[in-house]
Amino acid sequence: LLNSSDKAKRLEAAKALGASKSPAIKSMLIERMKGETESDVKSALELSLRSVEASLAWGERIGAIFSGVSLGSILLLVALGLAITYGLMGVINMAHGELMMIGAYATYVMQGIFQKYMPEAAFGWYLVAAIPVSFLASALVGAVLERGVIRFLYGRPLETLLATWGISLMLQQLVRSIFGAQNVGVENPGWMSGGFTMLSNVTLPWNRICIIVFAALVLLAMGWLIGRTRLGLFVRGVTQNRPIASCMGVNTARIDTYAFALGSGIAGLAGCALSQIGNVG
Repeated sequence: LLNSSDKAKRLEAAKALGASKSPAIKSMLIERMKGETESDVKSALELSLRSVEASLAWGERIGAIFSGVSLGSILLLVALGLAITYGLMGVINMAHGELMMIGAYATYVMQGIFQKYMPEAAFGWYLVAAIPVSFLASALVGAVLERGVIRFLYGRPLETLLATWGISLMLQQLVRSIFGAQNVGVENPGWMSGGFTMLSNVTLPWNRICIIVFAALVLLAMGWLIGRTRLGLFVRGVTQNRPIASCMGVNTARIDTYAFALGSGIAGLAGCALSQIGNVG
């Protein structure tokens, strides 16, 4: 009807299409406006086009907010790990990003193991297995880093900053030597593919929804660990007053290692999550 030779039908169609919320209708209205000669029909087309664009704008806003929240949830995990190490030991860890990188590559390795050694039907569960592996891989590197380097630099923030920056370069080169300089792809499991269609121009991908839920669960687990467990009690005690905690029998050196490994492991979880929305490199 929009392309009818009858002016009245074109006018009626132009008005009716203003209620649409489809990107395809927006394209159709723009295309029709180029060939329309009647001023009143053209005005109706412009009015409908503005109405459709206003409806689509809300979808674009929702999509942008959702993308921001999903990326922000990964940054939340990164910041959570940094907060533990800095809050407890006052260490500015410049290698924290590389610990996240280790978690992402651990996820890639688990994908390869499942592809090579596990039945095809089990491939979708590689990510579940990668969560503890990425945590442990980064936590182990963090523990070695704390025991081997940072322990000797407490109370000297500038030197810890320089030392961890140097370690970050070493870790980057190590990964380049093992995996190569090119990005490697990590596939989404079948149950994380696709998305939830919220509006005509807004589809919320399941992988990003899962990342937001995962970040929330990790945050709750950390709240429980710090607030309800013996390790959390020791961490809080050492953070608040290290000398008194030591006098009460707390092995502060061991708590430092545990806390640094914990913060590093959370960075590994962030890397695992990040691998699901882009290539690893």
